[in-house]
Amino acid sequence: MNIQRAKEISESMEQTNVTFQGMSVMIQHVDETNETARIYEATNPNRELTVPINSLEEI
Repeated sequence: MNIQRAKEISESMEQTNVTFQGMSVMIQHVDETNETARIYEATNPNRELTVPINSLEEI
């Protein structure tokens, strides 16, 4: 995924299907400088991770 699309998804009120290593996730915040995203697992909002944006996939 590219940075611009990750930002659009994180700012959108609509549910978008995004995965990280096969896990359904929500994008919480995008750090353009480091090209990372703060995500959380859709089924477990308490599990937050910071991952490279290019490791996210929109399905």
